[in-house]
Amino acid sequence: MKLRLAGLAAVILLSACQHSAGDLTTENGGGVYAVRSACPIAGVPAGTGDITLFNPADSTDSRAIDVTAAISDVRATCQDVGDDEVSTVTFTIVGLRRNNGPARQVILPYFDVALRGGTQIAAKQVGHAVLSFAAGDIHAWTRVQATIRVNRAAATILTRPRKAGEAEAAVDPMSDPRVARAVADATFEHLVGFELTQDQIKYNATR
Repeated sequence: MKLRLAGLAAVILLSACQHSAGDLTTENGGGVYAVRSACPIAGVPAGTGDITLFNPADSTDSRAIDVTAAISDVRATCQDVGDDEVSTVTFTIVGLRRNNGPARQVILPYFDVALRGGTQIAAKQVGHAVLSFAAGDIHAWTRVQATIRVNRAAATILTRPRKAGEAEAAVDPMSDPRVARAVADATFEHLVGFELTQDQIKYNATR
């Protein structure tokens, strides 16, 4: 999607318009183009980027910490596939265990979410990452890939151009609840994080 400022006016255009950020236009009184991508915004929600496992499981004492793991090096790519924008996020899970004992595998659940408008979960799936600790090693890591599809039409906004000199051109278009809602509905995020229990969420928030 493209955002075009015409004098003090703004209009959100189809992503098919062939303009780049900073391009000038003489149409509708002149203005500057700014680019807003239809690709989902990748991220890790606060409080879900790390996980702590205890032994015994019902303890939260620091002496009972068994394994800790954290998500890092999040990278996203986006490509057109038919009518969709396909977002692929890759990230690294790095783990640390308390004891350097025998070889061990630890399975950690993670979520992969398409979030629309900041509040609506359009799609969600839960995957499982495996950390393989070698014998005598307290460190392990794995690389994970997650993919979502977003319909391009759902991530595209159309409004009519507003010309400089018109009364509404002097008003921030985002102050109009209809415009703000349309922008939010066309904004998607690709979020990944650990699928935490309520106790794990509480621990992350209060430790």
